[in-house]
Amino acid sequence: MNNIVLFEPEIPGNTGNIMRTCVATNTRLHLIKPLGFSLEDKYLKRSAVNYLEHLNYKVYENYEDFKKQNKGEYYFFTRYGKKPHTSFDYSNKNDNIYLIFGKESTGIPKEILKDNLDRCMRIPMTDKVRALNLSNSAAIVIYEVLRQQNFDGLFKKEPHKSENYIIE
Repeated sequence: MNNIVLFEPEIPGNTGNIMRTCVATNTRLHLIKPLGFSLEDKYLKRSAVNYLEHLNYKVYENYEDFKKQNKGEYYFFTRYGKKPHTSFDYSNKNDNIYLIFGKESTGIPKEILKDNLDRCMRIPMTDKVRALNLSNSAAIVIYEVLRQQNFDGLFKKEPHKSENYIIE
């Protein structure tokens, strides 16, 4: 299963957008406390719209709690990464893949990264930007994982329209 992990997210709008992306991609969301907002926050619900009822998610007290409960392949996204996000093989649909993103202000702590340097990566960008928006980064990376898995289980055409639907 594919998983997005948010380490201490701070901005409800970003998390709400990621929630919607998780529902759209059949991805499980993991939230590691402390959270910079309430899960009942009206802004969070606005970003996630009415998809929250379909969201598969879990909240953890801390990173150690998360690690104890989740075994699999961990990938860390950080401005300190030296490999592009496309440099890994995510194609095995049987792997539990965890895409770990840090909080908006400071990212993933170096104490966590130092033991995982071979799994630290960065989305390529110019030298004029330090980092992309968290929800954009999560979407870019989960869609790379899904591309390598041939978008397994996702609709490649709009499911609510007939085969004969034509734009006029």
